[in-house]
Amino acid sequence: MADRVRRAKQRLDAHVRETVAWHFDPATGCPFWLDVASRLDWDPRETIQSYEDLDRFKFFEDEWLRGGPVRQWVPKGLADKPVFVFETGGSTGIPKSRINCEDFRIDYELFSETLSDEAFPKGADWLMLGPSGPRRLRLAVEHLCQHRGGICFCVDLDPRWVTRLIKTGRMELMHEYKDHVVNQGLTILRAHENIRCLFTTPKLLEAICERVSLVKAGIKGVFCGGTQLTAQFHRFAREELLEGKIDFVPTYGNTLMGLACHKPFDPSDNYSVIYYPPSPRASIEVVDPDEPARVVEYGELGRVRLTTLTREFFMPRFLERDEAIRHPPCEAYPWDGAGDVRPFSGFAVPIVEGVY
Repeated sequence: MADRVRRAKQRLDAHVRETVAWHFDPATGCPFWLDVASRLDWDPRETIQSYEDLDRFKFFEDEWLRGGPVRQWVPKGLADKPVFVFETGGSTGIPKSRINCEDFRIDYELFSETLSDEAFPKGADWLMLGPSGPRRLRLAVEHLCQHRGGICFCVDLDPRWVTRLIKTGRMELMHEYKDHVVNQGLTILRAHENIRCLFTTPKLLEAICERVSLVKAGIKGVFCGGTQLTAQFHRFAREELLEGKIDFVPTYGNTLMGLACHKPFDPSDNYSVIYYPPSPRASIEVVDPDEPARVVEYGELGRVRLTTLTREFFMPRFLERDEAIRHPPCEAYPWDGAGDVRPFSGFAVPIVEGVY
C-alpha cells in the first residue's frame, strides 16, 4: 500500500505541474488566471512543482464564479470547442457558474469503470430522477448510460423550487411536488421493461420505494447522490429499500469538482459512507475550519476543501459548504478520502437541504 500511495502522489504532482503549465501559459490559459498571474511577483509555472505548492495561491472564492463574464474561464487552448455552462447553488441570489467542454463526460466515463456489469448491465436502460435545467447532472448521467450502451429516460426536478418551499414553510406543496416527480418516474419505470439502473437522490429513492418494490421492477443497480447520506440511511437503503438484492452506489460530487466514488462496500465500515475523489483530476481534503491551510488528522472532523485540476477548470483550495471525517487511503483508492459528509455546522445560517 505504501508504494501505491507514493506512486499516486507522484502522479498527482506531475498532474499539478501539467495543469498549472496549461492554465498559466498565455497561449492556452483562461483570461481569469492569466490576469491573476500578471499581478503575481512569481511565475506559477516555475514555482508550482507539487500539490503542496498550490498553497501559494489564495483560497479560491466562490464569489469569483457568480456573475460574468463567464468567458473569462474559457481556456484559450479550448476556444474552438463547444462550451457548456453549468450552475450550482442559486436557491437565492446569483448561482455559481462553471464552464465545461468534455469534463462531465470524462468524469462519468471514469466513474463507469467503478461500476459492476452485473448491477449496471451494459446495454441496459436507465431512469434518471433528479435535477436537469442548469445543472450538469442530467447530461452527465445520460452520458454515463450511453457510455454503457443504454438509453436514459429522464424526469426533471427543480431543487431551487423545493428549497424555496421548505424555507417558506409550504411543506404540503413540497410533498405534492415530490409526489408529482415520483409519479412520473414510476410511470416510466412501469412502461419500459429494459430499465435496469436508476439514478436518484436519497429522499426520492425512499419515496419511490414506499410505492413500489424496485426488485420486482427489475432494477439491478441504484446510483444515488445529491444530498447528505448518513450511515443510518446507507444501511436502510441496502437492507430495506433495496431488500439486499440491488447494488447501492452512493456518490459525492458537484459541478465544481466532479464525482467522488464511494469506497467499495465493506461491512467492517459499519455503513459509514466514505468517498474518494477522482485523483489526480480533483482532490478532497479535510481541514481545520479555523485554520483551513491545515489538514486534520485521520479520524478527525473538519471542513471539506476541494481542488480541481483539469484543462477546463483550475480551482485550487476551495472551501466547500460541507464537513467530513478524514479517512486514510484504501485498497481501491490510494489517496485520502472523506467520510460522513454533511453540511458544514460552522455556518451562522444552517443550509436547507431539499430532495436534492
